Amino acid sequence: MFELRTFSLDGVLELTPRRYEDERGFFTETYNAACFAAKGIDTTFVQDNHSYSAKAGTLRGLHYQLPPRAQAKLVRVVRGGVFDVVIDLRRGSPTFAKWVGIELSAEKGNQILVPVGFAHGFVTLEPDTEVLYKVSDFYSPDHDRAVRFDDPEIAIDWSANIDRLVISAKDRNAPLLANATVFEGTA
Repeated sequence: MFELRTFSLDGVLELTPRRYEDERGFFTETYNAACFAAKGIDTTFVQDNHSYSAKAGTLRGLHYQLPPRAQAKLVRVVRGGVFDVVIDLRRGSPTFAKWVGIELSAEKGNQILVPVGFAHGFVTLEPDTEVLYKVSDFYSPDHDRAVRFDDPEIAIDWSANIDRLVISAKDRNAPLLANATVFEGTA
């Protein structure tokens, strides 16, 4: 079982699984298809990904895949913490180009569900941060896309000194939203 919180972006959810703690530590069920289905989440996940960031201030994103290989993601932190961001890239949606952000941490154990039609990224808040995420389709380089993390049209408040962030060349050179291929319709 888990707590569920909605956001202003339709379909984006925070899920916080129940933890059972004792003198040994804790046990938690981070994914259960039956429990998800009972809450109306019927996404089938096909691949697990794991990222490690050595330094605080490492930014990864804003990534997404286009149809027919579009991906939903279920993201959680297993060590450290991140400020996680989701952006609506469904042209025609009333929330197109809007974003929400949430702090995910190993300590809290919360997760975020990123539906198809949204870009995702995060900046690490602690060194040695590890992020695990499930995706609903396999990685496809031909469908892989990114939008600039500092696009003024999206105007994400990363709450970090952007000049000091550790960012890959791919992410630093991603197109602005105005020049990016996005999802047509509301997916």
